[in-house]
Amino acid sequence: MPETETQQQTPSADAPTTRTATPSYYTQIGGAPAVKTAVGLFYDRVLSDAELAGYFTGVQMAEQRRHMVLMLTAVLGGPDNYRGRSLAEAHQPLRIPPAHYALVCSHLIATLTQLGAAAEILDHVRLVLTQVEHQVVYDGRHVGSAPGQPR
Repeated sequence: MPETETQQQTPSADAPTTRTATPSYYTQIGGAPAVKTAVGLFYDRVLSDAELAGYFTGVQMAEQRRHMVLMLTAVLGGPDNYRGRSLAEAHQPLRIPPAHYALVCSHLIATLTQLGAAAEILDHVRLVLTQVEHQVVYDGRHVGSAPGQPR
């Protein structure tokens, strides 16, 4: 009996696929070298800001920069190798007001903008900064409690 219908072939398991993964933001900005550059410029800005510099008195800045490189790497979708204290634990004693958090955020966004980060990456970083704000900002009661959560 002759075949009158066209049969569709399904690719075998061994057939190559043509799907390409979208590179992470980490890869898009240039990986580790770009993140290290960004963190260096970011802390240059923060330490030059009279409203923020006092938070870093007595801080070992080489270690601080290393931690920030690890955190920013993870935020951008790179390897998540940060094993330090939580954001809330690290920032509780500092009693950071919302205005100072906003200044730090603006310095980070300005730094990434200066380095040519795409708008999509900047939007992602802004989103993450908004999501973690409650872990960093002192609300007059407790650090690290999200709105609506028991304190």
